Amino acid sequence: MSTQKPPEDLSEAEARRELARLATEIRLADAAYYKQDDPHLSDAEYDALRQRNSDVEAAFPHLKRKDSPSDRVGVEVSEAFSKVEHGIPMLSLDNAFSDEDVEEFAARIRRFLGLEAGEALTITAEPKIDGLSLNLTYEDGELVRAATRGNGQVGEDVTANARTIDDIPAKLGGAGWPSRIEIRGEVYMEGKAFEALNTSQEAVGKKVFANPRNAAAGSLRQLDVAITRSRPLRFFAYAWGEASQKFADTQTDAVAMLQDWGFVTNDLFKPYQDVKGLLGAYANMAERRAMLGYDIDGVVYKVDRLDWQERLGYVSRFPRWAIAHKFPAERAVTRLEAIEIQVGRTGTLTPVARLTPVTVGGVVVSNATLHNEDEIARLDVRPGDMVEIQRAGDVIPQVLGVVDPDKDRAPSYEFPETCPECGSAAVREIDDKGEEDVRRRCTGGLTCPAQAVERLKHFVSRKALDIDGLGAKQVELFYSKGAVKGPQDIFRLAQRLAEEGLPPLKDWEGFGNTSAQNLFDAIDARRKPPFQRFLNGLGIRHVGEITSGLLARHYLDWDSFWQVIETAAGGDASAEADLLSIDGIGQTAITSLKDFAAESHNQEMLAGLLAEIEIEPAEAAASDSAVSGKTIVFTGTLEKMTRDEAKSRATALGAKVSGSVSGKTDILVAGPGAGSKLKKAEELGVRVISEDDWLELAGL
Repeated sequence: MSTQKPPEDLSEAEARRELARLATEIRLADAAYYKQDDPHLSDAEYDALRQRNSDVEAAFPHLKRKDSPSDRVGVEVSEAFSKVEHGIPMLSLDNAFSDEDVEEFAARIRRFLGLEAGEALTITAEPKIDGLSLNLTYEDGELVRAATRGNGQVGEDVTANARTIDDIPAKLGGAGWPSRIEIRGEVYMEGKAFEALNTSQEAVGKKVFANPRNAAAGSLRQLDVAITRSRPLRFFAYAWGEASQKFADTQTDAVAMLQDWGFVTNDLFKPYQDVKGLLGAYANMAERRAMLGYDIDGVVYKVDRLDWQERLGYVSRFPRWAIAHKFPAERAVTRLEAIEIQVGRTGTLTPVARLTPVTVGGVVVSNATLHNEDEIARLDVRPGDMVEIQRAGDVIPQVLGVVDPDKDRAPSYEFPETCPECGSAAVREIDDKGEEDVRRRCTGGLTCPAQAVERLKHFVSRKALDIDGLGAKQVELFYSKGAVKGPQDIFRLAQRLAEEGLPPLKDWEGFGNTSAQNLFDAIDARRKPPFQRFLNGLGIRHVGEITSGLLARHYLDWDSFWQVIETAAGGDASAEADLLSIDGIGQTAITSLKDFAAESHNQEMLAGLLAEIEIEPAEAAASDSAVSGKTIVFTGTLEKMTRDEAKSRATALGAKVSGSVSGKTDILVAGPGAGSKLKKAEELGVRVISEDDWLELAGL
């Protein structure tokens, strides 16, 4: 397989092609898994495709497709079954692949909920059953419908088949169940039953199943109920969807209720008080995995308190309050033949291991990422070494370490300190904390061929200046001829052709009077670019379409914004504080903006560019809400929601959130403990409201 670039180093055209490829591959994989019950990818391979798609979309959010896999769960239901709409969508789970991912999951929950360091956060752990998700609807305690996940919104009606499974009660027992409730769980087949089924299938010349999950899914989705009845299917209940009334306060209590009502629940389900306990449960289940009698492919963690689950809510197709900690993927050993350096659009030097081809999980691997020079030093890998590799959590395989290093190894690898593309110095940046970036980057910027062309392509792309007729091929052509070296050259193209001693554009092959004039007209039509498009088009690291939009809506006009950036770049703490006060703008983006503004060649480029164009001011976010276009400051302690929740709601209503009070402030939301901001607001005559007033104003 070919090595894939890190997402941030893809050009816009490459990213668009990558997202199209991933959408197709994931759609085919979903169809094979959900509709044909015959997956052609391993779980690790499928997870890797999903992760790659998410990573590329994060780097290029404006290229997200309408059919993005990020917004889809499963596939459309088969025409062979009736359709059933779920009362509440059946979503998927985000994945964790390391202990650090689990720690970040818990930390993220604490941040969102505003929990103090000593405040308890109970999270449950249970095996992730490798089966087929099923949604059971009960009315007045009677099973009335069973449906597969389908596309998450609509599933297949398999009620008659589900009634043949002994673990699914036709009538709920116990007490306390809502008059209407959706019970959710996993249909699976035990290992011994799977082996017996395949033996009988083979004996009569029928298709054998690849694994128990396929067997369970294929058995449940039979049109002939008699076939399903003959198959030894089991069912674990672990969740619920729509419920007509509340029946528990915690996940733990809810699972206990499911058991009281007659469902089989997993005996490994247990609540834990800290991440250490969760990771211990993971290690225990991984160790016992082969002895459980049924297939699991990881461990699922869920926030125990249901009111906290409700507050955390959902993002994309995942709940924020749950995550699946997947087991490691397959590994293999091969020889590292060479280490090569690739230079991406942002100047990052990425080392790639060229390997003797080897099969890992059914896929031939010939390249693997080495991430950065620190990773090379940590692993101490050298050309000629035998190395262990794995494919997990990333489409690009990774090198795990050296296997039995020989005494006669090659010398330690020395990472280049100059760019292999342009010869410029390649440095590791130092952040404001004095910490060194793990990545080494070429300092050549637009003078480096590996970066310049891709940055120019980005500048003229659809989500930036969107210059009609000036695409990737034209940019490459003009750059190769020396006519366009920076964005400013685009707006004086005719002059640049003459300066380079090149013929008029109309005389170039592939052009003519009409096409040349059309291109000049298209360029002139973009001499008044909108603030957001212009800033996004500059291609500043960590400042993409979303961040550009937030900055544009906050400052409205370019001159005001850039004055703040230049002041911050000069070391002014108040200017930086002003930037940090904008909800959604973090230190990483601010540092990139300051670094960009401090570079002399960027200053020259921007001056030349601004001499050719006029940036249109942005408009405040439009909304019909009571706070649309208003600037809001939150201070003191909020008791009914966290500060992040309040800011998020205000922004969604079209307000601008600031961290400091000024004459431009419209509303100050003051909770207990409000201090200097409240005093200043009163001095300035700013409207001050309580948290309860804010909740009413926000429609909460």
